[in-house]
Amino acid sequence: MKRGPTGKYIVTSTAGNEPVRAFLPQPLPPDPPLLVDDVMRDTLDRALLALGRLDGVTALLPDTRLFLYMYVRKEAVLSSQIEGTQSSLSDLLLFEIEEAPGVPLNDVMEVSSYVAALEHGLSRCQEGFPLSNRLIREIHEVLLRDGRGSQKSPGEFRRSQNWIGGTRPGNAVFVPPPPDRVAESMSALELFLHDKPERSPLLIKAALAHAQFETIHPFLDGNGRVGRLLVPLLLCIEGVLTEPVFYLSLYFKSHRARYYELLNAIRTEGDWEAWVQFFLEGVREMSESAVSTARRLADMVEHDRARIQKLGRVSGSALQIHQSLQRRPLSTLASLVRETRLTMPTVTKAVKALEEAGIVTEITGRRRGRIYNYREYMDIMSEGTRLTDV
Repeated sequence: MKRGPTGKYIVTSTAGNEPVRAFLPQPLPPDPPLLVDDVMRDTLDRALLALGRLDGVTALLPDTRLFLYMYVRKEAVLSSQIEGTQSSLSDLLLFEIEEAPGVPLNDVMEVSSYVAALEHGLSRCQEGFPLSNRLIREIHEVLLRDGRGSQKSPGEFRRSQNWIGGTRPGNAVFVPPPPDRVAESMSALELFLHDKPERSPLLIKAALAHAQFETIHPFLDGNGRVGRLLVPLLLCIEGVLTEPVFYLSLYFKSHRARYYELLNAIRTEGDWEAWVQFFLEGVREMSESAVSTARRLADMVEHDRARIQKLGRVSGSALQIHQSLQRRPLSTLASLVRETRLTMPTVTKAVKALEEAGIVTEITGRRRGRIYNYREYMDIMSEGTRLTDV
């Protein structure tokens, strides 16, 4: 359904008196109401079924925390890549064990801050804190606390005009609401998240809320990353997911042009239906992908455990190191000593046995400060995150 523009333009001017047309969206839900036809209802059912399978499969993992630890980092890399960082999953893991990443430090610091922001949001939600503007600002503050964004008002809604595309508001592709209308727009979005004036089916609510947040663009920087974080937070708060193992960044990255085209079609034509259909298809696709990843990792880990148990006297310590490598598949001997609390000679002997068994690979060629890669595990988790990936 094409409703026409879903908001109004407010004409302001820049310091140089250049006119600016800033878009102020109507509050949610859409008016007239979203048309949920048979196709959308079927897609919604498939998406919910896929999410349910994902929640069930992760419960069967040997240690869900290890899977989560890496999956959160994969999402951080993907979401940051959409914003232009060059950091890979390997770069982030190297940074976390205090090794030099292969990209500028600012890039990997941004990804690391995203991990911290996501973990902060999830922790607050687990404490029972509602998904509110206060929590959104907290998440933003953590996200921009360090690195390039630290000078762009972390944790505060913007007080100046921002824009998307172009070199200034006057020639931008899109100009979000004027700064003096951000607070009211975000208050209306908060009410919608709390089912006021009416309740929406959860996945449809998530689709509408994400698009509305990106249209409001309430911060000077970090809007895309915070907007993508809203989806898993909402699913966890509402109890659809027990653990935060679902993310849409890879889907948005793979369909970037279509993503922006549909967001724009909401604003200019009121085509909420096409956007929601796209979003629901992404939920199904990414849920099925995460299920496949979880199963492949579980099978691989179990296969490797069986091989390690046959290593003889060193098998006990090698199994402890294997467990640690599921959290940090790139590790140094020193980091493995810290993680396992085994002695350096014990770790050295066990890692050598794992290397000889073909389970880990030394990747530096150095005599000191060697880095060991749990290669097959790393390959599975890195899928979609390489900068050459579409």
